[in-house]
Amino acid sequence: MATEIKAPVFPESVADGTVATWHKQPGEAVSRDEVICDIETDKVVLEVVAPADGTIVSIVKNEGDTVLSAEVIAQFAEGALSGAAATQAVQSEAKVEQAAAQTEAGASPVVERAQPVADQAPAVRKALTETGIAASDVSGTGRGGRITKEDVANHQAKPAVAPLSVAVGERIEKRVPMTRLRKRVAERLLAATQETAMLTTFNEVNMKPIMDMRNQYKDAFEKRHGARLGFMSFFVKAATEALKRYPAVNASIDGNDIVYHGFYDIGVAVSSERGLVVPVLRDTDRMNYAEVENGIRAYAGKARDGKLGIEDMTGGTFTITNGGTFGSLLSTPILNTPQTAILGMHKIQERPMAVNGQVEILPMMYLALSYDHRLIDGKEAVGFLVTIKELLEEPARLILDL
Repeated sequence: MATEIKAPVFPESVADGTVATWHKQPGEAVSRDEVICDIETDKVVLEVVAPADGTIVSIVKNEGDTVLSAEVIAQFAEGALSGAAATQAVQSEAKVEQAAAQTEAGASPVVERAQPVADQAPAVRKALTETGIAASDVSGTGRGGRITKEDVANHQAKPAVAPLSVAVGERIEKRVPMTRLRKRVAERLLAATQETAMLTTFNEVNMKPIMDMRNQYKDAFEKRHGARLGFMSFFVKAATEALKRYPAVNASIDGNDIVYHGFYDIGVAVSSERGLVVPVLRDTDRMNYAEVENGIRAYAGKARDGKLGIEDMTGGTFTITNGGTFGSLLSTPILNTPQTAILGMHKIQERPMAVNGQVEILPMMYLALSYDHRLIDGKEAVGFLVTIKELLEEPARLILDL
């Protein structure tokens, strides 16, 4: 007897989601707690797992379909189906898909299998269309030689044996839909530029003191704490101290009210394959350097694997983004509303600097602080950034609370 597989129950802040990927197709056996489907919301990707050992009987919501909280997305049969039953389930699904495809094309639906493209699951047809790959060029590894979405991805990842032949004057375009997460990021960034009085102030910091300290203690630090000593922990701790001194930078605007936060939850912008995400380190004033480093490393791994949860990115009173990871020398970061400020780190580059009347070559980094001028005055913004500069150039101030 088939049972229903439903979408997860979404939080109140999430209205609906989109089926991103089906990892299993009708007729395929699955194990208990095995991931069978990914559902993408405007914040995170949620995984749907098999409730028990069994078989996917049919898919109700195909890739690209919108789903509501707890809505049925598939039918599932607990226990292993017989070989004949599994084959029949796959053939039935293929016939329905083929008929639907031919009906959309204006042709009379037929039951017999025809061309390879029509014989594939909706997710595969979509992948073939988006990539421009012909079904005949892909080697299928699915049941009965059917092509899976992974087969299309693997074929696309193969290095080209010859350059694409393009006629002279021909210009190629490829149109793909934006993911739900990418659309949400775009909406938030656009709203930040339109609904805030955003301004950016700049400074630069001599990274030599931190680099010297890091080189001196990184091995002992890793041996003691099991974490690599990076630069981000220094910036998080320096920003936390600066936020204590300038409460308005840690505040937010809610309608006609100013909300001053008595805690320090710093978001660290992380780039993932699905777009920009900002997981939050909670209570950074209570964290030591090792806890900061381990927290950032854990979030980076979850972002890479698509495992970040909504709770990981909820809240945050201040954000740090590091464009220097990609080689950016200078930029103006956009506010992560409703926060009122964001700190931008950049590439460390050696430059000639005047020090006590002498020219020295020093590893310098430009810092950028974008802030909402409705709440934060220029004096506070500049003072905040100068405080971070001083704490980083004299790391002992952080340790001695000076």
